[in-house]
Formats: sequence, C-alpha cells, structure tokens
Amino acid sequence: VQLQASGGGLVQAGGSLRLSCAVSGRTFSTDTMGWFRQAPGNEREFVAAVRWTGASTDYADSVKGRFTISRDIAKSTVFLQMNSLKPEDTAVYYCAGRSYGYNSRADYHYWGQGTLVTVSS
Repeated sequence: VQLQASGGGLVQAGGSLRLSCAVSGRTFSTDTMGWFRQAPGNEREFVAAVRWTGASTDYADSVKGRFTISRDIAKSTVFLQMNSLKPEDTAVYYCAGRSYGYNSRADYHYWGQGTLVTVSS
C-alpha cells in the first residue's frame, strides 16, 4: 500500500486547508484511514480517522468541530478539511492506513511521507 499526501502549505490563523491522501497498491488491505501530525519537538499524535466502508469517523478532541475527514472510494483518496486553523495546528501531517482486525489509534501499518502545514498568527 502506497500513500501520497498533499495539500499542505502556509495559512493564516482562522484560515482553511484541505489535505488529500491518494492510496494505491493493495488498497483492499486497509480498513481505516487516518491522519496524524507531528509538531517540532513533539510526538506524533492522532488527528482523525475514517473507515472505507460505512464512513464512521473518529477525531481527536483538539480538532473536533474544526476538521472533517472524508473519503472517496472510487478515487481511493482520503481528505482532511481543516477549518478555523490555529498556530498550534502547525505540524507535518501524515496519512496512514490500518489493516482489518485492528481498532486502536496506535495500530496503523502503512504511512505516507507527510505534508507540512504552517499556521501563522
């Protein structure tokens, strides 16, 4: 499974960005797709996740009400719409895939290369 994230950039506080993650290869190996982020000096943290089937979602408390995760099955692409961005959202954002049979936010098996989001105050 290959994951290609894109859409990062520089935005002012209060602005919006939309990240995309194109999934290729053995896409049927993944049950859930997630977004994680890592700010300088911090550990990587969970942001949001969505299941390919049923579209159930999961969000970190820090982004609830501001970020929306979605997926386009036909295009094997996952999106993260980020609104009302804050400087503390600045980080490298990674998309990740989780195999069937796992439910933990820690159990992701496939990772993309990351895209940088910078939010200026």
